[in-house]
Amino acid sequence: MIPQLTVDQFLKKALPEQANSQEQQPFLQAASSIIADVQTQGDRAVRKYMEQFDGKAPDTLLVTDEERKEAWDLVDTQVITALQKAAENIRSFHRKQLNHSRLMQAERDVISGQLFRPLDRVGIYVPGGTAVYPSTVLMNAIPAVLAGVDQVIMTTPVKDGETLAPILAVAADIAGVNRIYKVGGVQAIAALAYGTATIPKVDKIVGPGNAYVAAAKKLVYGDVGIDMIAGPSEVAIIADETANPSFTAADLIAQAEHDTNARAFLITTSAELVRKVVEALSEQTASLPRKDIAVAALQEKGAAVVVDSLEEAFALSNQIAPEHLEIQVEDPLSHLGNVKHAGSVFLGHYTPEALGDYYAGPNHVLPTSGTARFSSGLSVDDFVKKTTYLYYTETALQQAGEDVVTIANQEQLAGHGLAVRKRLEEKK
Repeated sequence: MIPQLTVDQFLKKALPEQANSQEQQPFLQAASSIIADVQTQGDRAVRKYMEQFDGKAPDTLLVTDEERKEAWDLVDTQVITALQKAAENIRSFHRKQLNHSRLMQAERDVISGQLFRPLDRVGIYVPGGTAVYPSTVLMNAIPAVLAGVDQVIMTTPVKDGETLAPILAVAADIAGVNRIYKVGGVQAIAALAYGTATIPKVDKIVGPGNAYVAAAKKLVYGDVGIDMIAGPSEVAIIADETANPSFTAADLIAQAEHDTNARAFLITTSAELVRKVVEALSEQTASLPRKDIAVAALQEKGAAVVVDSLEEAFALSNQIAPEHLEIQVEDPLSHLGNVKHAGSVFLGHYTPEALGDYYAGPNHVLPTSGTARFSSGLSVDDFVKKTTYLYYTETALQQAGEDVVTIANQEQLAGHGLAVRKRLEEKK
């Protein structure tokens, strides 16, 4: 079910794969053509591609206030309550990330500091079609609203070309989304990046999508900001002999059922645990609705490896820098300091990664494919700009001026030195 490998074999399989430019090229070419069309034709191009890929384009792209209001009557109250509780957990966690403008230096003649300002308008892309993801709405919109973003715009494909899934409308209301547009795919990214008569241009686009959406985000980056280019979802589980094999197997399956490219890894000090996990995987996937997907991912992209110590386990995990890292060992908190590279960490036998996906509070938009080595999950910071400011009195400039001129001369930028020299000479 999940192959057991040597350490060398494990690293060869588990180390992040560098995207092959030839494999990416068809997605980039297709996305580039659509983006160019939307830039020149606007809504007409958006509708054309919706009809081409979705079979139909709705009469009105904007979800009306009436549609959003009616959605609340179509969603089970238990579901609404669960979403509201999840939203409050997410708000509570992200509220603590807020920063405020501050002075860095405040002396008699020199003042410097930072201004924190929210982005004006943000676009949230929510995948859809065959499935709906209200958690994506909450995780992407709530930090933006907390940061003070004035307009949060959401786009999502609709299954029949007409109707937005009610649960997405409810989630958008709970999260504070201002407007929702029934459009997905590359055309949605292009519309958000460059604007059309119907869909406003945004400053940053966040949210996951398929390979075409990822390509589109890559192409528009620079004209707008983006959160990240997400790869296949992944989990690494570090476990010792105290781990419950049934829990461990379930957590591997939870990741593997995303798609056949999902990556699920078990790093353990117990060979007996691997044997029991393999048995549990067979039992638990037997009746799984997405059995074929999960089994394929576990067999082709998953791996288990037995190591001599937990120190070696953490060294392996830090090398692959997983999106999600579960630590299923005795006294897991004592090992948190061993984590150098991971998108998010889940500690103990009763903290499945699914808690983070939906409910607990930390964001589930996380770096994949080893990018946790140098990047972080989505946070309030992604929706804030930082602007520095500086004030020097005449006296302060007189004290610093000659040093500035000296450095400018070394860089052969005489104009820079002149801008200071003129002020120094005026004093004389």
